[in-house]
Amino acid sequence: MAAMISSQELKGLCSSNSGACGVAPPALQLVDVRSPSEFAAGHIPGAENIPMDEISGRIRDLRPSQTIVLICQRGSRAMATADLLQAHGVEAIVLQGGTHAWASCGGWLISNVKTTWSLERQVRLGAGMLVVVGCSLAVLEHPAWLALPAFVGLGLAFAGLTDICAMASLLARMPWNQPRKLAAPPPNRIRPVRAERS
Repeated sequence: MAAMISSQELKGLCSSNSGACGVAPPALQLVDVRSPSEFAAGHIPGAENIPMDEISGRIRDLRPSQTIVLICQRGSRAMATADLLQAHGVEAIVLQGGTHAWASCGGWLISNVKTTWSLERQVRLGAGMLVVVGCSLAVLEHPAWLALPAFVGLGLAFAGLTDICAMASLLARMPWNQPRKLAAPPPNRIRPVRAERS
């Protein structure tokens, strides 16, 4: 079983390195093993994204000279990834409670998109709602509405077999899933700071 580090301990290490913003010190390599859309929805400053399903092919991206800290949403995927890395002779520690615990103890999260919901979570919500609506309409209106949940089930099975999800592709194009744009203040609103007279 991999060693663990608490959010408070990691936050202390990050704060001592860079002040309040909490960027990881050079002695640590923070690796977020969640999917790219989960990572974009909110990640610890300084973390890099190497999804769990890609980790065995990207072991060379890990820096064994540093302490590798694995991060996921609540800790279970990071723990499974640590076990996988141990089989390859790479030691890593796991952030206990993941980004959820980090945010709960006041740690910053960087979000690259307008929503804090990952694409996978949006797909699960959308698929679940379509199944509930289809079943409800089949009971209340006409049994032919059972085609809707059947279609959703086929779509999910197809996505699982091919790694192509039409619903995820559609949701990725929605405005709330677009990258945030960084806006600089207009030049006329920047006021020079005057030195105080003594």
